[in-house]
Amino acid sequence: MNPPISALRHRLPIWLIPVLWTIALGLWGLSRRHSVWRDEAATWQVAERSTAQIWHLLGQVDAVHGLYYLLMHGLFACFGPSTTTLRLPSVLAMAVAAGCVAVIGRRLAGGRAGLGGGLAFGLLPAVQFQLQEGRPYALVTAGAGISTLLLVTALTGRRHGLALWAAYGGTVLVCGLLNWLSLLLLPAHLATLVWRRSGRGLWTRWAVASAVGTACVLPLILFTRSQSRQVSWIPPLSWHMLIGPAVLWAIGGLGALTDRRQGSGPSAAAVGFPLLAVPQIALIGISLIRPMFLERYVLFSYLGLALLIGTALGTVVRAATPRFPRASVCVLPVVLIVATVALLPQSLAKRSPSSRVDDVLAIASKVRRLKRPGDGVLFVPAARRDTKSVSPDAFTDLRDIALTESPEASGTLKGVEAAPARIRAAMLAQTEILLVTDAPRAATPVTSARDKAKLSVLDEHFRAVADEQVRGRRVTVYRRLGTTGP
Repeated sequence: MNPPISALRHRLPIWLIPVLWTIALGLWGLSRRHSVWRDEAATWQVAERSTAQIWHLLGQVDAVHGLYYLLMHGLFACFGPSTTTLRLPSVLAMAVAAGCVAVIGRRLAGGRAGLGGGLAFGLLPAVQFQLQEGRPYALVTAGAGISTLLLVTALTGRRHGLALWAAYGGTVLVCGLLNWLSLLLLPAHLATLVWRRSGRGLWTRWAVASAVGTACVLPLILFTRSQSRQVSWIPPLSWHMLIGPAVLWAIGGLGALTDRRQGSGPSAAAVGFPLLAVPQIALIGISLIRPMFLERYVLFSYLGLALLIGTALGTVVRAATPRFPRASVCVLPVVLIVATVALLPQSLAKRSPSSRVDDVLAIASKVRRLKRPGDGVLFVPAARRDTKSVSPDAFTDLRDIALTESPEASGTLKGVEAAPARIRAAMLAQTEILLVTDAPRAATPVTSARDKAKLSVLDEHFRAVADEQVRGRRVTVYRRLGTTGP
């Protein structure tokens, strides 16, 4: 081996390269052309509220994301609201997760497997999507990576004292508070212990740490049951929804078959395949009772997929080294380049504003241009008021004619609106009204009586005089019939 290269490997920890690689992927196009979609808008508007207002909100909705909202509130207070502040925590969290994959892979299957798995993690399409998302799923994935690394540390006999298991239980707790579905990680770790045929002492320590962490999350789980209507929009489980997981399991299974670990330590397959398959299978089982199957809820299972991909790459390099010692050095760089180029269209697409359903910031700029002081504004559905919450300056001098209690005062995300009759009377007192709604491609059928009343009055007593659509949102200016304007 070339001495300088050998010395460089000794100086650079193996996890550093995947960490820097993932950060680079995350910083690439981070602002998505200064766009923020509806899910991120929820984070943005809550993060700008006071702590008291956040607590008031959590009593009504989104308690499952309470810890994340409080974290983002602190970051917004320190660094100001921006797309960078919104998304950089996810970038850093995914970098930590990639580093964990690299360390786990190195310990279980060798340095090349660790490096390959850590680099592969950042390229996975689902990871690239959440890498630049102002939501808690990347943080949960980082926590899952840390807890899995702690478990592997105990399984390999490096450490197994009280401090390690306290850290394990604490990480489980934090992940659960960020999103309690992260507790589906525990059955995966249980499967690893069964696969590994661990001793009673290890079983006991794992069970205690897991139980303590879960018990601390249990009050949140019980409380959020009263807010289960928030996930009522998730469609029932269908066969076509299982195609994606089946493909991932097949890829992971092939990676597990390449694992030729010998000795008393755990194999990469024993850690990676349960981590990939068990949380997804568990969520599928839950979804048979209540529809809950969304990829992002078990995003952390992709840690297992990346570990198994790295294991397969490491096996290929080891097999090639005796016959092609020089060429084997190029395997990882070549695979990385080919994968990066092959996934480039998806990478570009996920950094485009069109990769999300809509953009609350872009439509706000249209409102600024179309509004006139004294005009009324309506939102259909009321949840589209998130544009006003994130960009309040765009709605200065406009009258929110349906609103009776603001989102902040009501402890909601969309505020409280008046009864249909009062909305109708308020609309008829206006000469011009701006309607902020979904563009046709993103629109869903109008179901609430309030929204039906809004559209009915506009259809009967107003005519559209201007209409703008951008990135899944639409603003239309309506003028009262029989009136003229400039």
